[in-house]
Amino acid sequence: MERLKNEFLSELAENLANHEEIKSILTEYDAHLDDFLVCHSHIVDETELRDQMYSRLGTPKEIAAMWKEELSVTPSNMKWLFIAVNIFFFGGGAVLTLAHNLFDWIWLTRIWNRLTSFPIAIAFIYLFFWALLGYEIGRGFGHRGKKLLKGTFFLALIPNLTLMVLTVFKIIPHKWFYPLLTETFIGLCILFTLLLYPVCLISFKWGKKASI
Repeated sequence: MERLKNEFLSELAENLANHEEIKSILTEYDAHLDDFLVCHSHIVDETELRDQMYSRLGTPKEIAAMWKEELSVTPSNMKWLFIAVNIFFFGGGAVLTLAHNLFDWIWLTRIWNRLTSFPIAIAFIYLFFWALLGYEIGRGFGHRGKKLLKGTFFLALIPNLTLMVLTVFKIIPHKWFYPLLTETFIGLCILFTLLLYPVCLISFKWGKKASI
């Protein structure tokens, strides 16, 4: 088993060549191979074990190709994409709220009433967006995506914090958010905001695992 592991890592190192993250990648796959071999210790036949290893982790050549392809994905583009989507959510919500309070349009009032009738569902949909953020960064950048995740998270959170400050200091009239702005909903918003980073981090680890 140890020989199979060493052969796998040697071939992986050879295929990665001068990849800038070669040491980290080999360390990561060293741990994955240990876990794999422990789980499959019942397999005695070396050929069967190798086949199972390639099936679960991929061949060293496939893994190297995947990591080389990752270098072509621009972290900056990924970061600004999610920030732009979050701004779009807030921008769309701001326009809807403003229009609802300034214009007496029946169709808009109907939309507003429908949306405000299930605030918890909206909160969970928004939480899913942040989970998707963590997952996609983990899947796309692996272990080197942790720094990108933090940077993207804190920048994307700016609209959330800005809205909270404007609301708390009543710069935005509370009546604009009727019937959403209740004590229960405010507490829910605070709770969900506190959950955003843990959700991102868990999803990031899930995405990172899925990339293997």
